[in-house]
Amino acid sequence: MEKRRNYSRKREAILAAVRSTTSHPTADWVYEKLKPEYPDLSLGTVYRNLAQFKQDGTIISVGVVNGQERFDGNVRPHTHFVCSNCGCVLDIPDEYISSERVAQAERKYHLQIDSTDILLHGVCPECLSKKQESSHG
Repeated sequence: MEKRRNYSRKREAILAAVRSTTSHPTADWVYEKLKPEYPDLSLGTVYRNLAQFKQDGTIISVGVVNGQERFDGNVRPHTHFVCSNCGCVLDIPDEYISSERVAQAERKYHLQIDSTDILLHGVCPECLSKKQESSHG
């Protein structure tokens, strides 16, 4: 019985860790954050729980950035921006596909669309300002 409760405590902690940040963490980040509090936590447990949360729709996957899957605890519709320079993932609150456009695509291509994910790629403000500084230097 004790093992079951401990498992759900870890499970809750993993979810809380993802929701505690807007940095769109990796499984490794979650593991490093929780390891001091849960010394017997394994990376496998983190991966399994993240996969289950993703399947349940409790969290979303932003996709793979620099070889690691990134997660988001904010499941409300919003857009993501990935910096091709530093790999940061930023939230953009706006929706770029209106419900009218989704309905139009459904009709045109005979689909049922359940959700949309927009991923914008480019260079973030921090990297842009570093580039400008180095070009003026």
